[in-house]
Amino acid sequence: MNSVKIQFLFLLLLFISSCNSPGNNDVYVSVKTTAGNMKIRLYNETPLHRDNFIRLVTSDFYAGIPFHRVINGFMIQAGDESLKPGITSKLRDSLSVLTVRPEFNPFLFHKKGALAAAREGNDINPEMLSSATQFYIVQGKKLTSEQVDLSQQTIDNKIREANLLRFIHEITDSSKNGLNLTSSQIQERATLRLYDFLDKTGTRKITDDQKKAYMSEGGVPRLDGTYTVFGEVVEGFDVIDRIAAFQTDAADKPVKDVIILKMKIIRK
Repeated sequence: MNSVKIQFLFLLLLFISSCNSPGNNDVYVSVKTTAGNMKIRLYNETPLHRDNFIRLVTSDFYAGIPFHRVINGFMIQAGDESLKPGITSKLRDSLSVLTVRPEFNPFLFHKKGALAAAREGNDINPEMLSSATQFYIVQGKKLTSEQVDLSQQTIDNKIREANLLRFIHEITDSSKNGLNLTSSQIQERATLRLYDFLDKTGTRKITDDQKKAYMSEGGVPRLDGTYTVFGEVVEGFDVIDRIAAFQTDAADKPVKDVIILKMKIIRK
């Protein structure tokens, strides 16, 4: 085989390899709002949330929906269909009825710009199911080294509390189906399952790179491990700050509506 053919085959293999690389398969979403535009990358590591979001975007679900919960220094939240103009009655509670199984990943974290799924609290949502429609984008604050280290303990505690409730709920349901366990027996079994869970999964440690991001860019580390992060803003960080700065009422709703005009699936 002559050198020309070898070079051609090498270039062909290189092209095929580049086409199959994960980076070329990333899905991006353009978000046009009345406060400016953003570009979001969806994570392939969270396929349930990614595919659900793609389905909603392609069906034009978010057009006309406002950001209904905005907390400066924390996050901006949207996706409640009942607030869409033209909806005359609340069709459903999208936090509890339309849900997605959680996809927690230790490498996906709540840095500034993180796209994450909203959900109901652990007391009424022990499985930590994500809302299928409501999402939030993290603004957060830049943290000191000491603040990040303190957040590690908060993360550990929240993961323990959330999963203990999950196991209590599961064992209680089993008890209703014939086990007839007492409350103390349920608590004991749930605690043992928690220890087993922690032994298998380990603790969720803030990595050095994550710590640097929380210090240089900002974020909300206390939500790591109990809320699913499934994407990140790659353009339009100023829009996050602009929306977060809107005046809000006692329920954290902007006094002047900030509306999603259009979302669209795009490539790089």
